[in-house]
Amino acid sequence: MTGPTAETGPSAGGVSGAGAVRQTGRLFQLAATTVAMAFRRPFQFREFVSQFWFIASVTILPTALVSIPFGAVIALQVGSLARQLGAESFTGGASVLTVVQQASPMIVALLVSGAAGSAICADLGARTIREEMDAMEVMGISPIQRLVVPRVLACMLAAVALNGLVSCVGVGGGYFFNVVMQGGTPGAYLSSFSALAQLPDLYVGELKAVIFGFIAGVVAAYRGLNPPPGPKGVGDAVNQSVVITFLLLFFTNLVMTAIYLQIVPMKGA
Repeated sequence: MTGPTAETGPSAGGVSGAGAVRQTGRLFQLAATTVAMAFRRPFQFREFVSQFWFIASVTILPTALVSIPFGAVIALQVGSLARQLGAESFTGGASVLTVVQQASPMIVALLVSGAAGSAICADLGARTIREEMDAMEVMGISPIQRLVVPRVLACMLAAVALNGLVSCVGVGGGYFFNVVMQGGTPGAYLSSFSALAQLPDLYVGELKAVIFGFIAGVVAAYRGLNPPPGPKGVGDAVNQSVVITFLLLFFTNLVMTAIYLQIVPMKGA
């Protein structure tokens, strides 16, 4: 695979539509190459551990702090709606399923892409404009295998770990606000969850976290490997990577949720 080249200005892509298609194709090419090289030796284990620790250190506290009000808002809103419909006994199940299936993976993905993804893009972009990538290729070292693969895998593993944290903290926050502030009963909250929830609900949340982490890592790496020239171009690439990742995450979440609801029957159905 030839080295990444930066495309800048309207002339780089010719027609804007053709340029967008070309950029999309190269993004998918990088994703496929990353998957293929993940199984090729030597694996950069030290780089992987270093990147995972960095991602965890910059995201674990913000993720925990965001999940508390997020779970509380869901519990309060669902509890208020359930009271209007006369279905207070299902508040726990509805709020917990919302947190586990939808809120938790999205919170993790947004924070991983916003905090860790922007740092990855800035790091790779700085290396690219200093021509370190070209130097690595001259020495016969693949920048994808050496730099991109460990970072993408670290994003995926960190997303899975953080998803479990957000699920626990969000459910705990929802339980507290529903029982304390809305006068719900702990038994009804827990019994409705056990009556409506099933293991595939947890599996799909973890699967979303893995895929979202992969998307965040690949998009950040792609924009970092293809920045506009100059230091300002690196900043523009970071901004573009975050925006593109957010759009892809919401679209992917919609597709995965629709597929899950079609292939997995509801409990008791």
